Amino acid sequence: MTASYCTDALADLVAGAGELYGQQRSARFFFDAEPQELRWVLRTTDDAVNVTIHQFPDVSVSPDLPDSHGTVMWQAAYTRSAFAHAVLETAHTVLKEHGEAGYLAKWAMHPYPVALVQDLRRLHIRDDACDLPHDLSCP
Repeated sequence: MTASYCTDALADLVAGAGELYGQQRSARFFFDAEPQELRWVLRTTDDAVNVTIHQFPDVSVSPDLPDSHGTVMWQAAYTRSAFAHAVLETAHTVLKEHGEAGYLAKWAMHPYPVALVQDLRRLHIRDDACDLPHDLSCP
C-alpha cells in the first residue's frame, strides 16, 4: 500500500488515532493512491479498535461512495493502546529515517506532523496502560 504525496497520509493516520481518545467512536480518512482511494475506517468498541481499509478504484469519484462500494483489503482489531503505540512507533521510525527536512523533501507538500505526533503521544501515555517503551526524544 503506497500513498501519494497528494494527501497528508501520516498526519491523517496520526490524527485518526488521536480522535479515538475523545467522544468519537469512529474516525475516517483516506490515502490517495493515484488513481485509487485507500479509505481507513477506525471504529471503537469498549475494548477494541476495529481497523478496516477499503480500496476504491478511482479517487476522483469514490469520496462520496459508501464504504460498501469499496473492496476490503485489510481488517483487524487491536486495543486502542496497541494501535496508538504502533502508529507512534511508525511515525518515529519515519522521522528517524528521514528527519523533518528529508520528510518534507520526500512528501513535497506536507511537513512532518510534529504537533499531531506530540498530541497522540500525550493522550496515549495519559490514558492507556501501556507498558511498552516510549521514545520521548522525538518531537
